[in-house]
Amino acid sequence: MISFLNNIGELAIYYVNFIGMMGVFLVLSFVGIFKPPYKIFPIIRQIYIIGSQSIFVVAFIAAFTGAVLGLQGYHTLRQFGSEGLLGSAVALSLIRELGPVLTALMVTGRAGSAMCAEIGIMRISEQIDALECMAIDPYRYLIAPKFVAGIISLPLLNFVFNVVGIIGGYVVGVLLLKVDSGAYFSSMQRSVVFDDIYMGLVKSLVFGLVMVWICSSKGYHVHLERSGGFGAEGVSRATTGAVVLSSVSILVWDYLITAVLL
Repeated sequence: MISFLNNIGELAIYYVNFIGMMGVFLVLSFVGIFKPPYKIFPIIRQIYIIGSQSIFVVAFIAAFTGAVLGLQGYHTLRQFGSEGLLGSAVALSLIRELGPVLTALMVTGRAGSAMCAEIGIMRISEQIDALECMAIDPYRYLIAPKFVAGIISLPLLNFVFNVVGIIGGYVVGVLLLKVDSGAYFSSMQRSVVFDDIYMGLVKSLVFGLVMVWICSSKGYHVHLERSGGFGAEGVSRATTGAVVLSSVSILVWDYLITAVLL
């Protein structure tokens, strides 16, 4: 019984420390963004890694997501004689929910895991300690460009996802299932308003922040992982935990933002 209570206490202390550590990491990272000297090249490099290299996988997933929405939406709306509303159903589903969420999940799996592994390897190989010994702020040098790039890249990738997804729905609904092309786009124009686009934009900004925050923090503090270890195994565990925690956090924040803005 005493051992059981000790384990619960240790677990509670670990998670309290983890929450505090994540909060301090976020504050220091934002301070690093505004700390001179300001260098644009590290941000451009991170935009290339997070954004440009994710375009193909995002567009590929978007095309088939839009195609599935077009197929399912057509067969559902046909029961009510409302096939002309297919464009509205596809666009609203993508812009408000599926676009931001699936984009963030894909970028987390591709770029977030690499981000966590990169920083984790720098930690276990003592490169971050070397930066601190040379009086270089690791938050400004390593983490701040990733935050800026994540906040910039996710909305742009979300826009790509929405456009490609709508085209995918058009190919299935109009070209294959013979829905009227004018009805597809006119229903979309009537139903999609600025609030829908604003909600998708806010979600993508928050998801970009959450993804970079969790993935970079897990890598930065890999030596403090409860089930880790100061080596390759610790980095692999931290990377897995970062992807899982980021994905869960994205879904939780998706509900919270929807509840607030709906």
